[in-house]
Amino acid sequence: MSQPPVPPATGATPPAGAPPHTFEHFIEQMKSTAEKFLRDRATRADVKLVATALRELRYALKVFSHYRHQPKITIFGSARTPADHPSYQQCVEFARQLVAQGYLIITGAGPGIMEAGHVGAGVDHSLGVNILLPFEQAANHVVSGSNRLVHLKYFFTRKLMLLKESQAVAVFPGGYGTHDETFEVLTLIQTCKSPIIPIVLVEQPGGDYWKHWLAFVTETLLSYGYISPADLSLFRITDSVDTAVQEVLGFFRVYHSMRYVGDDAVMRLHRELTPPLLDALHDQFGDVLASGRFEQTAALPAEASDTHIAHLPRLRFHFDKKKVGRLRQMIDYLNTHG
Repeated sequence: MSQPPVPPATGATPPAGAPPHTFEHFIEQMKSTAEKFLRDRATRADVKLVATALRELRYALKVFSHYRHQPKITIFGSARTPADHPSYQQCVEFARQLVAQGYLIITGAGPGIMEAGHVGAGVDHSLGVNILLPFEQAANHVVSGSNRLVHLKYFFTRKLMLLKESQAVAVFPGGYGTHDETFEVLTLIQTCKSPIIPIVLVEQPGGDYWKHWLAFVTETLLSYGYISPADLSLFRITDSVDTAVQEVLGFFRVYHSMRYVGDDAVMRLHRELTPPLLDALHDQFGDVLASGRFEQTAALPAEASDTHIAHLPRLRFHFDKKKVGRLRQMIDYLNTHG
C-alpha cells in the first residue's frame, strides 16, 4: 500500500487564523500537529499512542469540568489493603471528614485504599481515574458504572488527571505504585511544575511504614546532598486522622493558591497581610526572593480568566524557584500568623 500524500511543511510557527492564546488558536495548533504526523511518516504505533491519549484526556477533562471549582483531594495507597486493615479504616474516616468540609475524593478507583477513600466519600463525592491493567484493577463497587469514573490506558494520562485539579494529596502505605506516585508529586512540586499543595503521609497507629521511608529520605537522599533540608517541609507524616485532616484544612487558612505571571509568583490570599507581618516575611523569608521585595496587590490583568477569585488580595514577588521548600515554610508561617 502506498504512503498517503505528504502535506507541505508548515515550520514551527503556530498556524495562522486565530489570535494567539485563544481557544480557537489552540484547536488549530492541535490540528496542525496531528497533520504533521503524515509529513513525518510516523509509525502507526506512535500515532495510535497520541490519538488514544488525546481521546482519553478529552473525555476525562469533560468529566472533571463539572466539578472545577470544588476542592478535591487525591488519595494514594495500596490496592491490596484489605477492608479490615487499620489503614483502610483510617482512609474511610479521613475521606468522611474531608467530604464534610466540602471536598471531593479522587482515587485511582481500584480496590484497597482507593476503595476505602470512595467508601468514606460515597459516590456523590467521589471521582475515579481507573487504569486498565491485566490484574488487580477493576473499578471498585462505589464508582463502578457511575458517571464519576473514567478509564485510562496509560499511566501518564492517569497521573495527570489524578493531580491536575487536586488541592491536596494523602498517601497511605502501599507498594511500588504508591512510592512512584509519592515521589512524582514531590518532584513536580519541587521543580515548580505543580503548585505547592499539602502532602500528608498517613501511618497506621503505632506503625513504622513512613518511619522507614523517612529514614531512607533523610539518611540517603538528604545526607548525600540530593535534596535540601527545606525539602523535608514539602510533606507531613502522622498516624492521626484528625491531624491529617487539619494538615489539609490548615494549609488554606490564609493561603489560597499561587500562579506565575511572567517572572513573578502571585500568591492569592484569603486576607490582606498587616504591615508588621509583611515586614516579618522580608526578615525571615527574604531568601526566597530572586530580587526585589514582597508586594501586596490586587488581581493582575493576566488573571482575568480567574473571575471566581478576582476579589482575593495578592502577594506578588520574584520567586527563586530553587527555594520551593522554603516557600512551603513561608506558607506555613502565613497560615500560623496571618
